[in-house]
Amino acid sequence: MTDQRKGSDAEPTTHFGFKNVPESQKAEKVAEVFHSVAAKYDLMNDLLSGGMHRLWKRFAIELSGVRTGNRVLDIAGGTGDLTKKFSHLVGPTGQVVLADINESMLKVGRDRLLDLGVAGNVEFVQADAEKLPFPDNHFDCVTIAFGLRNVTHKEDALRSMLRVLKPGGRLLVLEFSKPTNALMSKAYDAYSFAFMPLMGKLITNDSESYRYLAESIRMHPNQETLKSMMVEAGFDRVTYHNMTAGIVALHRGIKP
Repeated sequence: MTDQRKGSDAEPTTHFGFKNVPESQKAEKVAEVFHSVAAKYDLMNDLLSGGMHRLWKRFAIELSGVRTGNRVLDIAGGTGDLTKKFSHLVGPTGQVVLADINESMLKVGRDRLLDLGVAGNVEFVQADAEKLPFPDNHFDCVTIAFGLRNVTHKEDALRSMLRVLKPGGRLLVLEFSKPTNALMSKAYDAYSFAFMPLMGKLITNDSESYRYLAESIRMHPNQETLKSMMVEAGFDRVTYHNMTAGIVALHRGIKP
């Protein structure tokens, strides 16, 4: 969601965490964050979520309906957690495309999956979620896990995902969201804005990247707003499931 133009010649701005930046600069700033965190991304995920991210992703896979022979697009696939599971599900007659806009994250994901022997039915593509370089009606399932909040034009990305899905295909958006009660919300804010940057400093010597990640979570649309955005983009039967008291939500939509 972007701000309005401040003048006839002014470039529109958007949020980068709590800061407003010109739209043209956000992608570069997000890229800098993920270049910085890529090498220890998996370790930090485990530490910061207490391993819960694995359960959240497992639920997304269960709800995906992916089966043998399917073609799956894993956007913002990063280090390949979902791609690894989908590769086994689709089998040798299916295909999984791990797409990420960030070259460093893509390299870490490729190296990790190759080390695990996951290769034959997986393709790695550097791609922008707003302008996906794939044919219309191509995938049975599209997923984006913990990536949508970093996209500048979320509406464009959702329409791009709809375009590449086959009719009847499923989109799953797994993302940090808004806790469902005030007490949890306060505790989560304290955790996000104090503990996350501290751990970033101790483990990666980079507190600023983790401060941005905490701020980006706060700025992301809440559950109902994201549901409305998916409906507006053209998805049908949009539902969401709160996990861990709404800290994370899984949205699911179907292409008509």
